[in-house]
Amino acid sequence: MLLDADPARAFMPYPAVALPHAETGPLSGLTFAAKDLFDVAGYPTGCGSPHMLALSGIKARTAPTVQKLLDAGARFVGKTITDELAFSMNGKNAHFGTPVNGAAPGRIPGGSSSGSASAVSNGLCDLALGTDTGGSVRAPASHCGLFGIRPTHGRVSLEACHDLAPSFDTCGFFTRDGATFERVGEVLLGADDRPLSQRPRLLLATDAFGLLDAPVREALAPALSRIESLLGGAQEQDVAVEGFLALYWALRYIQSREAWVVDGPMIERFHPPLGPSVADRFAFAQTVTSRQVAEAQTIRNAFRERLSALLGADSVLVLPTMPDVAPLLTDSEEALNDYRNKALNLLCLSVLSGLPQVSIPLASRHGAPLGISLMGPAGSDLSLVSLARRIADGYRPE
Repeated sequence: MLLDADPARAFMPYPAVALPHAETGPLSGLTFAAKDLFDVAGYPTGCGSPHMLALSGIKARTAPTVQKLLDAGARFVGKTITDELAFSMNGKNAHFGTPVNGAAPGRIPGGSSSGSASAVSNGLCDLALGTDTGGSVRAPASHCGLFGIRPTHGRVSLEACHDLAPSFDTCGFFTRDGATFERVGEVLLGADDRPLSQRPRLLLATDAFGLLDAPVREALAPALSRIESLLGGAQEQDVAVEGFLALYWALRYIQSREAWVVDGPMIERFHPPLGPSVADRFAFAQTVTSRQVAEAQTIRNAFRERLSALLGADSVLVLPTMPDVAPLLTDSEEALNDYRNKALNLLCLSVLSGLPQVSIPLASRHGAPLGISLMGPAGSDLSLVSLARRIADGYRPE
C-alpha cells in the first residue's frame, strides 16, 4: 500500500511498491486501487485467501487492465481486500476483516469487491477496479453510494486476474462522481461500436420493481422520475418471463460448477480453512450435476436471446440495483444469506444475458445509499456511463 494510513481497512497490508505511470494522460491526477485478484508487478495476488497468498509469490507482470490505467496517467496506491476467492457478496472476509462502508459505516460494504468500494467511498482513492461475477461491483456500488458498472461480458480484459466463473466474470470499476466515471469509462471501455441515441427508448422492469418492499419502491421513486424526465416516459415490461426462481437457479448452477472447476483442485489438494459462507458455497458446488448445468445453460441461452431482442439497438432498461440498502454489520449470517439470495434475483439479469449494467447513486433510505440501475444492449457500455453522468449531474433528491 502506498498510502500513509488505511482507516477504512480497505487495503491489503502489502509492502509498498511504486508503479511507474504516465506523467500526462486522460486520467492524470487521479489515484486508483485494484482488487486483489489482479496481478500487479511487485505484489502477490492473495484472492482474499491466506492459502492463495502463500502460493502466489511476487508477480513479475501487471495485468493489462491495470496497466491501461497507469498508461493513462492514473497513480496506483494499492491492492484492496476481496471476499475469499471472490465467492461472496457481503464484503466480510473471515481472514482479513470487513472494509468500512464509507457511506454507511454501520452496514456491510458488499462484496466481493468490498475493499475497492470501501477505498473509493472513504476517499482513499479516486477510482478502483473490481470484478462482477454475480453482482460484486453493482452490489457494493449501491451499498456504498458509488457509480459502478458491470460491462458487457468480455468488454474489459481480465487477463492476469484470478477467475471465479469465467463465463460470468467481468471487470468493472467504481467512482464517487459522474465526471470521473465517464473519464475512466473512456479509457477502459473505449468507444461503443453502436452508441445509444441521446434519448433511447426507456423500459421499466415492472417485475423487478415488484420484488421490492413498498418502502424501497417509494425511496426509488424520485430517482425513477429523474430518469423519466430526461428520457421520457417508460414503457412497462416484465423481463423475467421464465420466473426469477428459474433464472436464479440457472446462475447458481453455472456459477457453482465453474467456480469448482477453477478452485476445486486447490481446495481438494490443500484443504484450506474457508470462511463459513464460502465453505458452504463450495460444498454446494461439489453437488451440482451435469444435468443441472445443461438445463441451466438452456435457460440462460433463451433468456439472453430474448432480452437482447427486447432491448434491440437503442433501448435502456431501468431496474433496482439491490433489494434494499446494505444490511447491518450486526445482522446474522442467516439474514445476510437470505438478503444475498433475494439480491441475486435482481443481479442475475445482466449476468445471464451478458449485457452491461450501471448502478447510479440516486436514492437513500434509513440514511444509507440505494442505487438504481440502467441496462443496455451489448456494447453500449460507454453510452450507459455517459447517460448515468447526465442523469446524476445536478440531481438533488427532495
